[in-house]
Amino acid sequence: MSGNGGKSFEGKVVLVTGGSRGIGRACVLAFTKAGATVVFSYAGNEAAANETLEAVKAAGGKAQARKFDVADTAACTEAVDAVVKEHGRLDVLVNNAGVAIDGLVMRFKDEDWDRTLDTNLKGAFALIRAASRPMMKQRAGAVINLSSVVGEMGNAGQAAYAASKAGLIGLTKSLARELASRNIRVNAVTPGFIGTDMTAALPEEAKKRMLDVIPLGRLGGPEEIASSVLFLASDAASYVTGEVLKVNGGMYM
Repeated sequence: MSGNGGKSFEGKVVLVTGGSRGIGRACVLAFTKAGATVVFSYAGNEAAANETLEAVKAAGGKAQARKFDVADTAACTEAVDAVVKEHGRLDVLVNNAGVAIDGLVMRFKDEDWDRTLDTNLKGAFALIRAASRPMMKQRAGAVINLSSVVGEMGNAGQAAYAASKAGLIGLTKSLARELASRNIRVNAVTPGFIGTDMTAALPEEAKKRMLDVIPLGRLGGPEEIASSVLFLASDAASYVTGEVLKVNGGMYM
């Protein structure tokens, strides 16, 4: 990272999908604090998107929200084109948007499988396909895909989610090889159990069971995932590509 007072992403343009809450919001805040201009997507929760924008503004950063569904590949292409048209470049793409539809395989519906794979995997593919064009012209770029510990170890009742997140790991490694000659790095982060609104609502017994399998004995914070994403996007990781960075408190090694 360049040593300009922590503004290591000054002049950089970053696109974060699913930036209205949780890990996505933490990524938006981390990049804007580091000086980047951030465009983030949200699927439908306008109130949450506005909260993210307010938080960025309060911290003196620059961000814009754009509503689109990453499962719509045409919308993905349009979003990348709009960012490049307005800002002249795209330096970092963070594929964070995702859905988790749980259910046992014998009762799992085709439409739920398709929705999960279209959002978590096909959406990331479509965004990287679109982003690779401006990044190739710049001969520089970084892509970070948010996979999951579940994509590495599997989880009963989450076959579709695990398959989509494991697919992201294969996509990351293949595209790291494909795009390296143009100085575009592609990496993945696999978060473990992260403290969000969703985990906060779990019964105490369920939370205790989760903590029992984490050697560090606590949930991770969204900011801890964001700092890993920031590292992989930065010059400090200039020789890192095709890496899957586990941020899970030791839950899976």
